[in-house]
Amino acid sequence: MPKVGDFYESFRANEFVLVIDGTESPGVTKVSGLSEGELDTIEQPDGGTNHVYKVAATKVKFEPLTIERYVDGSPEDQRFKDWFQQTFKLNRRTNAGSSLRKNGMIIKRHEGRDVLTFAFRDAWVKSSKFTDLEAGSTNLMKQTIVLEHEGLERVD
Repeated sequence: MPKVGDFYESFRANEFVLVIDGTESPGVTKVSGLSEGELDTIEQPDGGTNHVYKVAATKVKFEPLTIERYVDGSPEDQRFKDWFQQTFKLNRRTNAGSSLRKNGMIIKRHEGRDVLTFAFRDAWVKSSKFTDLEAGSTNLMKQTIVLEHEGLERVD
């Protein structure tokens, strides 16, 4: 952590890399859904009083990861297309659904060195969509991919 005077300066959120099955995906511009999990809350009334106790449930839920990347004709376009097509097996009666899963990491870097790593496991493509096409627009084309997964945790 960079120490400036008497305080620690926070890391910037702009230097990171997504790694899926050991391969870096350099064109990723945004990752959202970095949640370490959430427990449901059970409300348990105390009989005969107006008090309600809140108790943590035992089920842990994880937010899906949302990945944004530029579509640029690079090999990354093909890698994400292949994963999507393997998952959905388009033009077939059955699809792989959540059976085709991959592991990965989001590595936060600061001035080129790794400072924080989030590992996710058993992820599959929930959805893939592209930027709207619009004549006369100067917007760049992006792909937004939503990944469901079985867990996200910070690792050393």
